Amino acid sequence: MNEPTCPAPEEQSFGDSLSELDRIVAELEGGQLELEESLVRYERGVALLRGLQAKLADAQQKVTMLLGELESEEAAPTPTNSSPAATLPADAAGEEVPF
Repeated sequence: MNEPTCPAPEEQSFGDSLSELDRIVAELEGGQLELEESLVRYERGVALLRGLQAKLADAQQKVTMLLGELESEEAAPTPTNSSPAATLPADAAGEEVPF
């Protein structure tokens, strides 16, 4: 039973692809398919798996990028209510300067 109307894995949502892959695995494990149909199902499963891995890699890359942005925001100095002396050189900030 070839499924020519199945959308390409990259056109399916992650959940739809995962559900279809689960169904294919169950069919293959059931042992009721003819050899030819098993090969068709296996091939579709491999395509779905590759699509799922690509979507996971994209998601991981986005999370890594967002975490990097968050870390750089946290590392950036934040403006504080500092006194004018805090922005002056050490000798002008009220410390004694040896002559």
